[in-house]
Amino acid sequence: MEMQTTPVREGVVSVVLVGRLDVMGAGKIDLPFNLLVGSNRGMIVDMAGVDFLASMGIRTLLLGAKTMQRRGGKLVLVAPQPEVAKVLEVTGVLDLLPIAATHDEASGMIAH
Repeated sequence: MEMQTTPVREGVVSVVLVGRLDVMGAGKIDLPFNLLVGSNRGMIVDMAGVDFLASMGIRTLLLGAKTMQRRGGKLVLVAPQPEVAKVLEVTGVLDLLPIAATHDEASGMIAH
């Protein structure tokens, strides 16, 4: 699992994930991901490069989203592959992990 970050605007960061978000992948990104969650009020997570999502990956995303939500922020997923989107839908986490089609749409979903 690879993770790249880019500031979007003050307090909002874009994160691009590439690879398998399984036990190994989640373990690799947990610490840097949580540091970003703790230091921003908005996060756009580009999921286009994630080709597999397991329960530990969902856990990482959910914990980040819940932490941001408690502080008045928001985490939005962008462009997950169809198989990954299906996993998110079936697990019933879309209320906490909303999906946007584009980065611009995701940015608009995060309050300024």
